[in-house]
Amino acid sequence: MKTMTQTRRTKLMFTLALGSILGLFTAPAMAQYGDGKVLLTGGVGAIDGAGGGGITPWATITGYGTRDEINGGIRYTFAELPSYQLNTLGASIGFYDRLELSYTRSTLPTGGTFDTVGLVLDVLNANGAGIEPFNTTIEMDVYGAKLRLFGDAIYDSQNLIPQVAFGGFYKQNKNKRLLETLQANKAEDYELYVAATKLFFPISTLFNVTARYTSANQTGLTGFGGGDENDKEIRFEGSIAHLLNKTTAIGVEYAQHGDNLGGRSISLGGTDITALTGLLSSLGLGVGETLRQLPEDDWIDVFFAHALNKNLSITVAAAMLGNITLTPDQTGFYLSMHATF
Repeated sequence: MKTMTQTRRTKLMFTLALGSILGLFTAPAMAQYGDGKVLLTGGVGAIDGAGGGGITPWATITGYGTRDEINGGIRYTFAELPSYQLNTLGASIGFYDRLELSYTRSTLPTGGTFDTVGLVLDVLNANGAGIEPFNTTIEMDVYGAKLRLFGDAIYDSQNLIPQVAFGGFYKQNKNKRLLETLQANKAEDYELYVAATKLFFPISTLFNVTARYTSANQTGLTGFGGGDENDKEIRFEGSIAHLLNKTTAIGVEYAQHGDNLGGRSISLGGTDITALTGLLSSLGLGVGETLRQLPEDDWIDVFFAHALNKNLSITVAAAMLGNITLTPDQTGFYLSMHATF
């Protein structure tokens, strides 16, 4: 009986000790959780996962946490284009309005766009050379980090110095076979950027300029670089957002893109498709020129963002993305929902 009592006491003491240790770690974190910033000041979340606009990161830190608080959220974006449907799901967290960490998974089915390529593969009996014949899907993981360097975009309105942040992404594209077919140089790579953001309260308008150091094709969805080259360059991006009231904003965004794959033909197992044009024509396919990739265009969107409260915001935008691989004039819309907690 005495042994049983000692055992129970030992278990009780161990449980209390473990609870105390966990409390030392969890209590400060819970105490530091908060959402003290005003609506929409953390941005709505870029396609890459960083806090900001829909297609470009801002210098603001995601969420509603002040310099004494931690705040984060999740985001889902759906883009409907004539030839594509893009789905992105991500999570981000901001620490003390200073540091931001994010992760995003993008999924882009391309089966309809590359049916012709699949047909050519079948006709040439080139199984295993290039992409799968049909229903190819692009999946990309994006890991991001951002550090606020100086300035205050929102609360120091009398100072003309903007908030400036330095950030970066590491992007891993999962469909290496498709990227080889498109003649991209790499399936995964890093990007760096510097963003400057300022809200001018007298005109209720936010301005952002971002310089991104990258070699990405279509933000990395079609790989990085082209052929034997993967030279990075600085590309400029910008956002203007006008606050109609404290819960609603409208605006426009621009993101400069490169053109690493424009003019390159689809490669089938290392064979340039243009070398097979005669054979394809004799087979009655006539697809030689259609498999030459179009020049990549810059991206533009016009958006409407509304915060229902500090837990949920919704963004709707007209997206003008131009040429994407074999498909011209990809203009559509995207819907993004951002939940913070």
